Amino acid sequence: MALIIRIDVDRTYGRYPAWRHLLSRLSSDLYFPRVEAFGYLRELKTILSMMNARNARAYIFFRRCTLPSEAVLKLIAQGRHEIGLHLENSRSFDNFVTETKILEKHTGRPVLAVSKHGSGGAKYGLHHYAPYEPDKYIDWARQSRMKLFLGNLEDPSISPSVDETGFHAYPSAFWLEPAWRDTKTFTIDWLLVQAKSSDIVLLIHPENVLADPALLEEFKRLLVSLDTRILE
Repeated sequence: MALIIRIDVDRTYGRYPAWRHLLSRLSSDLYFPRVEAFGYLRELKTILSMMNARNARAYIFFRRCTLPSEAVLKLIAQGRHEIGLHLENSRSFDNFVTETKILEKHTGRPVLAVSKHGSGGAKYGLHHYAPYEPDKYIDWARQSRMKLFLGNLEDPSISPSVDETGFHAYPSAFWLEPAWRDTKTFTIDWLLVQAKSSDIVLLIHPENVLADPALLEEFKRLLVSLDTRILE
């Protein structure tokens, strides 16, 4: 058993400093080009380089505004990572298909995994549909012949499900960032024990991990201590 690492790529230019945060918002709501000199997906590249050095694999979920650059695609290929859709406009199946096709056309590969941007309530950007409706996403993913749904619940002890076609649904994750985790119950030590006997989804956001030295050290500790897994 192992970690199933989920990387949500929410921001094109990260959060800091303020001008990069502004570029991230422009990219999300309107448009701003992918400029490497301004640090496009810089935090993701740092995390992927770190993982590749340790032969750790991940599912990387992209929004339509955070499509991978050539440099990121190269790192993904080197690390044998998987690409997934971070669904933003989840109002309808047609929107789901549109976002999937955008990502597939950009990357030149099929998209076999999906997650949802946001967990309900807050609206993250002009094009974001806030309600969190996982049963819909699972149904749409099955219709699209995807193989995996990773959900946003915050209790990593909830068991996943797998149907007769081999479609896997993991309703919950261990959120590395403490704001979305019961840190008294679900500690790093808890994860180190549980991931030796069960597959546990570890959810990270690169810009948050790299902004917090303590989180970064915890992430490094997990990479060193546990195997990672891509579902075949």
